[in-house]
Amino acid sequence: MTGKKAPAGVPPRTKTNGKVAPVRNRHDKIKKMVQSQGFVTSEALAQAFSVTPQTIRRDINTLSEKGQLCRYHGGAAIPTSTENVAYNERKVLCFREKQKIAYLLAQHIPDNASLFINIGTTTEAIAHALCNHKRLRVITNNLNVASIMSTNENFEVIVAGGMVRHRDQGIIGEATIDFINQFKVDYGIIGISGIDTDGTLLDFDYREVRAARAIIDNSRSVFLATDHTKFGRNAMVRLGNIVEIDCLFTDRRPPAGLAEIIAASDVELHVA
Repeated sequence: MTGKKAPAGVPPRTKTNGKVAPVRNRHDKIKKMVQSQGFVTSEALAQAFSVTPQTIRRDINTLSEKGQLCRYHGGAAIPTSTENVAYNERKVLCFREKQKIAYLLAQHIPDNASLFINIGTTTEAIAHALCNHKRLRVITNNLNVASIMSTNENFEVIVAGGMVRHRDQGIIGEATIDFINQFKVDYGIIGISGIDTDGTLLDFDYREVRAARAIIDNSRSVFLATDHTKFGRNAMVRLGNIVEIDCLFTDRRPPAGLAEIIAASDVELHVA
């Protein structure tokens, strides 16, 4: 016995076995939820749609491959080159990876060294990892870093002047750049929002980039710390190129093309 034919002009329904349509519907709702909030954790998504975390991870992977979401460890965010994920969300993104990166980098900083440390949740993890060092002299435009490192009475912590950015306690502006330019230090430790496939270092805030640029220009060695989610990530402001970095600390090997550029640029790659 044959089924009924579809009316003229109406395409036949694809047999979905009851699965494709609900999945597609969930994907649409996930996109709307992430777009409305900017960033949503995998746990929150799993609870919202009454599915397992494994299912949500598959959903996020699928949407990420289509360029409809940005996948992060612990959740998903909207894809954008103009605005970063909110600070509180970034603090939990790749938290364990950032800790591993931080402790690996800290092993390459000797006691009695002078440092710049810039704005970012990864550099804040590094500040924690450095707290058992001795007699460090630290110049920072990050009030969170200053608070963390000032707990060690053997450290000399100097805070740059400028405007305090409310969302993450970063200090930016012309006064910040002028202040940084007064120093020449052993190590400049910076984070980044994105590394393009051609090795371009990218960030979201022009004023923050200018401060980071001053750190690079006034450091004898530059250490870049970034987790794997920044490889190939878009941001609209150019900081420089990977060739200007002495050491890259990360948690996974970069994609093949970027790894070749790093090797050709004589950048030391350290994978936690």
